[in-house]
Amino acid sequence: MSIKTKLSAIIFGSVLLILALNLTLNLYEVRNNLRNESISNMLITAKQVAVSVEQSSYSSKYVEQKIAQNLRLAAILASYELDPDIEKIENGQLKELAVRLGVSNISLLVKTDNDIVVAKSSDPSEIGLSTKGMGFWYVALLELLAGHNVSVDQGQSLENFWSGPFEYSTSNPVYIDKWGYYYDGSSNYLIDPYVRSTAVSDYVKIMNPDEIIQESRAVNPGILEITGINPKTFGSPSMMPDGSDPGNRKLHNRPIQYGTYAYGNVAADKAAIREALNKGEPVTLDTEALGKRVLKSFIPVSQPGVPDYVVGVVMDYGTISAVIKQQLSNNITTSVLLLIVFFLASYIMAGLITRPIQDILAKVNDVAKGKFEPPLNVESRDELGQLAHRINAMTSHLLQHTNRLGQTLEENRAVKEHLESVINSTSDAIHTVDMNGRITSTNKAFQELYGWNAADAAIKTPYLVPATVREQEEARLRQLREGATLPPVETVRLKRDGSIVEVSVSTSVIRDEDGQPQSFVHVSRDMTERNRIEELLRRSEKLTTVGQLAAGVAHEIRNPLTTLRGFLQLQQEKKVLVPLHNDLMLSELDRINLIVSEFLILAKPQAVHFQQKDLRHIVGDVISLLDSQAHLFGIEFATYFSEVPAMVHCEENQLKQVFINVIKNAIEAMPEGGTITLEQHQHNDSVVIVVSDEGGGVPEEMLPKLGEPFFTNKESGTGLGLMVSHRIIQAHRGSLEIRSEYGRGAQVMIKLPEAGEDNLPSGMIIERSEDKHENQ
Repeated sequence: MSIKTKLSAIIFGSVLLILALNLTLNLYEVRNNLRNESISNMLITAKQVAVSVEQSSYSSKYVEQKIAQNLRLAAILASYELDPDIEKIENGQLKELAVRLGVSNISLLVKTDNDIVVAKSSDPSEIGLSTKGMGFWYVALLELLAGHNVSVDQGQSLENFWSGPFEYSTSNPVYIDKWGYYYDGSSNYLIDPYVRSTAVSDYVKIMNPDEIIQESRAVNPGILEITGINPKTFGSPSMMPDGSDPGNRKLHNRPIQYGTYAYGNVAADKAAIREALNKGEPVTLDTEALGKRVLKSFIPVSQPGVPDYVVGVVMDYGTISAVIKQQLSNNITTSVLLLIVFFLASYIMAGLITRPIQDILAKVNDVAKGKFEPPLNVESRDELGQLAHRINAMTSHLLQHTNRLGQTLEENRAVKEHLESVINSTSDAIHTVDMNGRITSTNKAFQELYGWNAADAAIKTPYLVPATVREQEEARLRQLREGATLPPVETVRLKRDGSIVEVSVSTSVIRDEDGQPQSFVHVSRDMTERNRIEELLRRSEKLTTVGQLAAGVAHEIRNPLTTLRGFLQLQQEKKVLVPLHNDLMLSELDRINLIVSEFLILAKPQAVHFQQKDLRHIVGDVISLLDSQAHLFGIEFATYFSEVPAMVHCEENQLKQVFINVIKNAIEAMPEGGTITLEQHQHNDSVVIVVSDEGGGVPEEMLPKLGEPFFTNKESGTGLGLMVSHRIIQAHRGSLEIRSEYGRGAQVMIKLPEAGEDNLPSGMIIERSEDKHENQ
């Protein structure tokens, strides 16, 4: 016979089930009725508050309209007494005028390229304030300056005048101001008279419906909180859990318009507010806040002349619970009387059924005490017998897990001992400091580095931080307490003997379960030896730079020497002395001397004499210079120059050096011969020269490295030619770009600014001279 059949035979169980079901349904109905009634009360309360806000809004608009008229009159009177030119007005004059006109202060605003700022004011703290970030405020001022009627919905618009709503002062947020702006086109500034309340509470007392909120809570003691919510800014990233918002502190944009927000959950409330606005009907939440179970209702409010907002009402669920408890007490009393009647009759039968359960309970108690043997003796096959089998299986598993847990505990102890050994054997000094500055633990390296051991530190706190870096250390600890994560810092510390040691310190904070800082862990590393090695490396770097300059000189003078050798070989073969070649060779000798001077410029920049030259003629000279060398390799030049002069400000010899480097690289890239194409054109006030060859090109992975010192793909190259060329072109305010597709040649594009006063290179001396080609 199964346990289900036995329990079904007991009348007591049947009656108990019926009574329990009846009691549950009754309580559920009572709870729903009370909950609906509470929601209805919250809705009525919210509507009362909304009506109060609407009435306050009408009163406030009337007051603001009157103040705006007075401010306009004050601005007109001020315009009669002030000079139209703002430069002739003093701040003291504005202060005297404000007293006579009966306003708090007068400011004068001017329009800049992209803003409207306070230029003069009777209140010095207002000077320099910007209006660009003030949203509709800035739009209204732009319309006023343009002579249009202000179209902004908020504030009051009159002829040549606009007044914003009551708002917190930008320069002193403690106060609430009422501003007015007047501009009739007769002056070069806006007149801004404004009045200021003595304290924020003066205005809040007028506008906030606090009185009706208090009355509503007095009538409904179960209401814990009533809140006016601005849905546009509620739940913004800068909003705090208490409803305050450093990023939205103005009256028109603060998340909590009135009331308090002590029972809030920003994420859940924001979702409920959005749902209430979308549906246009109240949304109610059953939740917990501040350790209480509460009902929250969010009622959307839409009124003419007032932006849509939401009224939140929080009611204590304890009121409903109290009524439910009373109802439950009455029902339980009735049920107990009925149960007593059946208790005696069912007692004997229940005893027969619960006897196996007693054995199971005794076994469970043994297991709770750590006694897993012996197992239960199972005789029945009903549900209790199956339960006994499960308990035996559970006991076996618990025994196995207990054994494993013991092994794990032993392993954890071994790991702890290992970690302690690692900390003590590390070369970094580690010590822990509590929030009062006392050292609580150290390792062996700490004693070796600073000379203090754990026992000494416990008796007297070591003085580790010198006075010179104390402020820096305090600032780091303050940032760590605030939750920042800081990288290691190189600093100095004091040893026990008073000597200074250079260290790298990494500090982290240890927090408790609530996130409160408990102590700091400092890891120090001795940096003395590393700093000494770095100093040696810096000296080696200087020697390397000297070597780079020397290699550059050797590379750059190799080009003109090659040209000289080519001309001499040509004349030797032809047995003819060509005067033009002699002139060119003399020119190249002069250029060798100039190259040495130019490399001195790389090390010590000095003034360069720029002249206005035709870039076509400079490139033509270089082609003539390298034509003989090109013919030796079977290479021809194809030039495509525009007929319009390509005038640039330049140092002629430096540009020749660039084109010699580029064209010579193209010649060396074409050992089998071919054509080097030179194109020239104007583009956007720039002169562009493009040199293209038919060589093997440059692999894509090497393109980014071109121009780096000593990077070259030539066996005899130094890698400095392109670096020098880049330096020269940059000095001419131009650009040098290399494009290449491997196997299909390379293309070098040089772009220089066209001659003109605006394109003159900075810091250069300009000499005006006619181009020599024009004189030939």
